[in-house]
Amino acid sequence: MLPSLLAQALSARISLLPLSSHAKTLRMSATRRSSRSLSSEAESPSSELDPTLDFQHLEPEKGCDVSDGEKRVYGRKKRAKRIIEVDGETAKEESADKKASGPIDIEDFAYHKINLSATSNGINISASFPANKRKSTHLSIKSKANVPANWEAVFDGIRKMRLAEDAPVDTMGCEKAGLSLPPKERRFAVLVSSLLSSQTKDAVTNGKSSGAIKRLSDKGLLDADAIVKSDEATIAGVIYPVGFYSRKAHYLKKVAEICLEKYQGDIPNSLNELLALPGVGPKMAHLVMNVGWNNVQGICVDTHVHRICNRLGWVSRPGTRQKTSTPEETRVSLETWLPRDLWDPINPLLVGFGQTVCTPLRPQCSSCGINQLCPAAFKESGSPTSKAKRSQK
Repeated sequence: MLPSLLAQALSARISLLPLSSHAKTLRMSATRRSSRSLSSEAESPSSELDPTLDFQHLEPEKGCDVSDGEKRVYGRKKRAKRIIEVDGETAKEESADKKASGPIDIEDFAYHKINLSATSNGINISASFPANKRKSTHLSIKSKANVPANWEAVFDGIRKMRLAEDAPVDTMGCEKAGLSLPPKERRFAVLVSSLLSSQTKDAVTNGKSSGAIKRLSDKGLLDADAIVKSDEATIAGVIYPVGFYSRKAHYLKKVAEICLEKYQGDIPNSLNELLALPGVGPKMAHLVMNVGWNNVQGICVDTHVHRICNRLGWVSRPGTRQKTSTPEETRVSLETWLPRDLWDPINPLLVGFGQTVCTPLRPQCSSCGINQLCPAAFKESGSPTSKAKRSQK
């Protein structure tokens, strides 16, 4: 009993002794229990500890000469989370120790949430990092214009059907005007031929024996100076029965005057200047630039090219799948995907195809070599085959 009382008194006396400054700063190794307690405090929402603090490398207070084995307090480091958002919606959590500046891992995105935008320069990825440590990442894919399926097979099929060159455009097209004339005079002849060809058949404009261009040439009226000196009634009588011959005679006079005053009897060598001439539209201007100046700046789209491109599904109105309503809309749509080296030959190719096979009324779908690739095959109301199919129903 005496040893027990002696031990209690000695213990009480020791607890009343003041601690030295050295002992105050001494930190002993944490037990497993203290480690759990510290970890729970770090993970608790109400904890005031900095979650980014690395407890495993905590330095002792100054003046402490405790050994290395006693410097560390072992605790669990709270891992901060960073949220990845795809188009404003949370997709996945990412650990904070993953480098934000590294390349974006495509697996971090939910595929159906990716924002795709139609552009033409491949894939562009832009990321922003707001102050709240959320990363909003948008994946923009700039793809080429919607190129029609099997267009090359269709193009080659039409080219094979046109090898015979038996269409009126092959011998009486606007580009055939003034072939024997010097370059300057020939350019003016091509311009006149283009102006007269609007809403007029090739045979009426450029027929070898009785076309309007032939008659103007025979009367010496196929150059700017001669037209200026002539009167409109005389010109109208020579070009008749060209469509709208009286109006076109007036246009010819005005065009000839401008060419004499501004271009010394030649024609403009730019698209905008050609479009500024009276009676000259985009189709004529592009054709004259292609033929007269060998400068292809766009596709010459006439009624045949306009009709056939819509039948083939090659063109559509901007932002829709609807057919284009004008040749100019067709030109703009076609130029978005057709290779530039085909801009010049596509006009005579499709014009001749439209004159012989893919005609405005009663297209010859049964004899067309690409009817299996054409979405409009046998569907036109004037097609003999479509009528036969309707009669069988």
